[in-house]
Amino acid sequence: MMDKNQISASFKEVQEYICLKLEELDGGSAFESDEWSRSEGGGGRTNTIKDGILIEKGGVAFSEVFGPVSEQMSKQLKLEGDSFFATGVSIVLHSKAVQHPIIHMNIRYFEIDQKKYWFGGGIDLTPIYVNEELAVLFHSKLKALCDEYDSTIYSQFKKGADEYFYLSHRNESRGVGGIFFDHFSANDKLSKEQIFDFCIKLGKLFPELYAEQISKSTLHDEMKREWQLLRRSRYVEFNLLHDRGTKFGIYSGGRTESILLSMPPEAKWVYNYQEKEEALEQHTQEILRNNRNWII
Repeated sequence: MMDKNQISASFKEVQEYICLKLEELDGGSAFESDEWSRSEGGGGRTNTIKDGILIEKGGVAFSEVFGPVSEQMSKQLKLEGDSFFATGVSIVLHSKAVQHPIIHMNIRYFEIDQKKYWFGGGIDLTPIYVNEELAVLFHSKLKALCDEYDSTIYSQFKKGADEYFYLSHRNESRGVGGIFFDHFSANDKLSKEQIFDFCIKLGKLFPELYAEQISKSTLHDEMKREWQLLRRSRYVEFNLLHDRGTKFGIYSGGRTESILLSMPPEAKWVYNYQEKEEALEQHTQEILRNNRNWII
């Protein structure tokens, strides 16, 4: 049976693959690599890209951290055990053009006391202006991947994303969702090896999904940079108030620069902003306030 070191090595290869594909897609910028270490145990490699043709700011981060479960981790993250091991890849891309979406993905593996383990992760799409056809395409590709392993997990993981990527303080979704799973371990349908394989395939699917959204997005004269900055501010709110990865990174003593890599290069808050009737902004906001099943 595979061990944690094999999983970590494979995740590191996924990081390299994604960066290579994104550089080819962008065509105007390259990733810079930043190795870091954690005094309590482990470290990582944070690859960043900026000022590209398509990507204004992005990061593809790999980490492998381990050590004792601190009192703060136990209290804040509800971890029961003496020691932990965690490895994963996390990605956020903030697109330059207003018609292109923000996209996020992560895959991770967690182990407690070298006994209990689980996988987690997911991918979600945050359009600035929701294109319903592209949302359907995105979900269709995710369902096809899920169906390779178990015909029931897409609906389960889609529900997980709808519930997780939700700004409860705004009563709206962060975007059009995707899939999200946590504490996923072997069961009567899937083995540990199959779950691991699913995570790897999801990682390698990421550049393809982003490329489709970019190539098929269209620009309308009514689209505004200000709306892009306002939508980015919602992204900031979610990551600082609700995101589990951010909380784990902070409470486990992770590297702040890498933890906050997901922040956009620019965002804007406008007091009591109201969309105009029958505008593209209102159409997007109506979708975000009403959860949808994108695949019937």
